[in-house]
Amino acid sequence: MSGEWFRRFVPDSQGAPAAGGALRLVCFPHAGGAASAFLRLAREAMPGIEVVAVQYPGRQDRRNEEPLAGIGLLADALADEVRREVKAPYAFFGHSMGAIIAHEVALRLAERGEPGPERLFLSGRGAPSTTPYAHDRLRTDADVLAMVRKLGGTANGVFDDPDVLAMVMPTLRADYRALGSYVWTPRPALDVPFTVLIGDADPVVPVTAAAGWKGFTTAPTDMEVFEGGHFYLDARTKEVARVVTAALGRDGKRNAAAVG
Repeated sequence: MSGEWFRRFVPDSQGAPAAGGALRLVCFPHAGGAASAFLRLAREAMPGIEVVAVQYPGRQDRRNEEPLAGIGLLADALADEVRREVKAPYAFFGHSMGAIIAHEVALRLAERGEPGPERLFLSGRGAPSTTPYAHDRLRTDADVLAMVRKLGGTANGVFDDPDVLAMVMPTLRADYRALGSYVWTPRPALDVPFTVLIGDADPVVPVTAAAGWKGFTTAPTDMEVFEGGHFYLDARTKEVARVVTAALGRDGKRNAAAVG
């Protein structure tokens, strides 16, 4: 698997990557986020599922690369990478900005006639809209930092350190610029089951907005509401892992195609 775009985390209890027959859960991080956002999920025991997290340019070990300037550019690049590197069976899990990217990648694969994900897990994000959401249209760095603090998920005071701020601000700025310019281009709905996940106290994404995802697939949509805010996943990882395992029908006994 390519060392550029994907990071594989090995649960401590297993000691080795998942073997052939596993399903890969390809995880797409939030704005400003990195592959490590899914470390806790990767460490949860999910029989027959291997977590693979996307590492966008401009963060952590790719911090010297320029972030891509738009959601479409990210989706184009990732559709190519998934086609080359991720063999069926697999599913997508996207949180916040990652939900939009996961959906756009799945659309591109479907449009190309490529094998697609078995299911999309769409977390912490309202359904796509033909106009940008107000909470994505942030004009200044101060606006971006205020939104990040509002959403939570980052240790208090971390952005008070000038060195940390200088390191993360270019990525945050680029991600919110991409989100602020993203609009939904109407296309045929996917024929892929969705599981929509949301915190009941999310400060920017009401449950009703997240429920709108059901209009973007012809397959069934499940809705899971957790106690918590935008980053409910940090505190509810075990519950999320159970939802993923159940939705994918994995119990450690299913035989599936080999994963390359």
